[in-house]
Amino acid sequence: MSLRLAGRLARRELRGGLRGFRVFLACLALGVAAIATVGSVRQAIQTGLAQEGAALLGGDAQLEFTYRFATETERNWMGQVASAVSEVVDFRSMAVARQGETPERALTQVKAVDVAYPLVGTPVLDPDIPLPSALDGADDLPGAVMDPSLIDRLDLSVGDRFSLGTQEFLLTAALIHEPDGAADGFGLGPRTLVRTQDLQASGLLAPGTLYSTKYRLDLPLSADLAELALQANTTFDGTGMRWTDARNGAPGIAEFVSRLSAFLVLVGLSGLAVGGIGVSAAVSAFLAQKTETIATLRTLGADRATIFQTYLIQIGILSGIGVLLGIALGGLLPLALAPLIEAQLPIPAVFSLYPEPLAEAALYGVLTAFLFTLWPLARTEEVRAATLFRDALSSARALPRLRYIVATGVGLALLIASAAWFSGSARLTLWTGGGLVGALILLLVAAMAIRRLARFGARPARGHPALRWAFSAISDPREGASSVVLSLGLGLSVLAAVGQIDGTLRNAISGNLPDVAPSYFFVDIQKDQMPGFSERLETDPAVTRVESAPMLRGILTQINGQPARDVAGDHWVLDGDRGVTYSTAPPQNTRVTAGEWWADDYSGTPQVSFAAEEAQEMGLKLGDTLTVNILGRDITAELTSLREVDFSTAGIGFIMSMNPSALAGAPHSFIATVYAEEPAEAAIQRDLAEQFPNITAIRVRDAIDRISGLLAGLAAATSYGAGVSLLTGFLVLIGAAAAGEPARRHEAAILKTLGADRGRILLSFALRAALLGAAAGAVALLTGILGGWAVATYIFDTNFSIIWGSALGIIVAGLLVTLGAGLFFALRPLAVRPARILRASD
Repeated sequence: MSLRLAGRLARRELRGGLRGFRVFLACLALGVAAIATVGSVRQAIQTGLAQEGAALLGGDAQLEFTYRFATETERNWMGQVASAVSEVVDFRSMAVARQGETPERALTQVKAVDVAYPLVGTPVLDPDIPLPSALDGADDLPGAVMDPSLIDRLDLSVGDRFSLGTQEFLLTAALIHEPDGAADGFGLGPRTLVRTQDLQASGLLAPGTLYSTKYRLDLPLSADLAELALQANTTFDGTGMRWTDARNGAPGIAEFVSRLSAFLVLVGLSGLAVGGIGVSAAVSAFLAQKTETIATLRTLGADRATIFQTYLIQIGILSGIGVLLGIALGGLLPLALAPLIEAQLPIPAVFSLYPEPLAEAALYGVLTAFLFTLWPLARTEEVRAATLFRDALSSARALPRLRYIVATGVGLALLIASAAWFSGSARLTLWTGGGLVGALILLLVAAMAIRRLARFGARPARGHPALRWAFSAISDPREGASSVVLSLGLGLSVLAAVGQIDGTLRNAISGNLPDVAPSYFFVDIQKDQMPGFSERLETDPAVTRVESAPMLRGILTQINGQPARDVAGDHWVLDGDRGVTYSTAPPQNTRVTAGEWWADDYSGTPQVSFAAEEAQEMGLKLGDTLTVNILGRDITAELTSLREVDFSTAGIGFIMSMNPSALAGAPHSFIATVYAEEPAEAAIQRDLAEQFPNITAIRVRDAIDRISGLLAGLAAATSYGAGVSLLTGFLVLIGAAAAGEPARRHEAAILKTLGADRGRILLSFALRAALLGAAAGAVALLTGILGGWAVATYIFDTNFSIIWGSALGIIVAGLLVTLGAGLFFALRPLAVRPARILRASD
């Protein structure tokens, strides 16, 4: 009976419209819309990747080998299962243009193809000519196409000549679109496309050089990809073959999109938490206006349950409206912006209304509304019939009854569990949730401390009326200082944390590197080239240090005879191939921490030394056997030592090092790092490139710039998410300022009656807003720094340093935002006549 009665009462009260709930709806809708938008874009990209998997991959399936071509047996198997096969060779090299007096050189990612390329998709060239015609070349020179950025860097034009290694090519077109480019992942240089057969005299594919081969398969329509994958992995087990198929044509991109979107959804949840504060404030203000109505209902015999259910139904309906508005906005916004988003994405996306991300956003919205409205609703039980002439809500207990506290805990647990489930990262979710809860607690304590300090500060400010009035207003619980500090502070905290994390990662990559990093990495140095290579550098006074080592690549396939992933899980060392070297003695920059290094003349069974930190993470111990596939051959070695390897110096560092006899006869090249003064770098590269055209030089500063550009994009995406949190906080701030306008109007009327002029009253309002804004910014700075430190230390495992420019900007932003909102809503109170206000209050 009480529920039916509550429903009728709620329906009658809702006839009054949505006045007072605009901020409530805006906060909830904005938070839900942000999460729904991120989820919808993620789903659009994932759908595009699934539908265009064959085009992205360049075929229905792909077999990849490291530093070798497929054997005759492997080619025969591919010919039996596929209708057509295309071979692609991928490697880095130096493109050299000799158009002017000084040759121009640039790092490029070369893709060498056969006549069957591409099996799926069509390259787009400028001028618009078929790819076979472009690669045919002219004037007895093979043709090549290049990424436009590389053409500009080398100052080339179509028809000009350039060299790869010792082979000269004719630039016939610019490569505008590469159909399978997304599947190749991140590269250090722009793309150059040539035919494999035209590289035979280049010296770039000599035994031991660093390249990978990919064999794309065009399969019959009846082919079962799962069955073929199992057959290939079984048939070629131990050969180092890696299988990919159209079910996930760009696995690296798919994983990156999934992780980034999960992180952005968590940032969106932060915005929703900020909106929750506005929701709570709006509900509290609404119920404060309903004190007399509630007391009257209690006088007429309504029990606590009926009262609670009445307003729970109302708030539930309004929350539903806010969630629906957010879902509609989050679902329709990606559709409206689809042409712009597709133009910026290098991968396909299929935009539509996807129910899964909308349902996820709706769940977050409902749980957030429940969490932030339950306590204000619970306080309706404190209103008694005898409180018709008292402010029952302001004098109610601080905490609601136990059942509401338990219900809040259950709701919070459901929210965190849902976020962990959808994001796929319980650790990141717990860190985010813990950070939000910690920030809210810290901001709440700060708000209480600010009110107390303002109360104590009012007395010493007696000689300064405007300041004293500001302190008195801040110390008043009804003035809304808590809402301002909580809402704006949490939004600024998220933005501050993002700024600190972004700055810390940039510093980790580039801040300290100029002092410790090498100038160049040189790869693909043949053994017989090492004497001449070393001689050029050792005689140069600008070169401070040269390090070199033999370089092979291998895949760790087994640990103690068991599949490596069954033992070490998803550790990053098992993701693809890793560098392997050999030496008779430990390198100078490493230290053996456990076990013993082999003797100089050791020639027994293979032994391996492993990086100590990674070995501990993978659960390896001395005496274990490791099977490493190198160039299709399995080498099983005993783990006899662990050594300390510092990868942060950007110098040479190998996960695995073997005794020399274990790798005897394996084709390989050398890698070298050169530390030199910056003015001498160009001459070093020029001389070595002229003497050894096959050697590839990777300038460390260029690689850092490329990675920094990628981080800038990530930081921008994250900042947009944090901006939603800040916008929501601004809405809450506006709501609090608007709700306090009647009080300021009454305050201004009294002060005018007592002789205060408009300027002094306005100064008081400005000081009040500025003090609250500065306080919110300062607390946000502290929580942002703590959050940035936690993420940098425990998530990214890097050193943390405070980015003071970003930090001080947060305080200034908090001050300006609250000052602007406070002054805007002070204009009308200053304009009213005191007599009218005071008569209306009688």
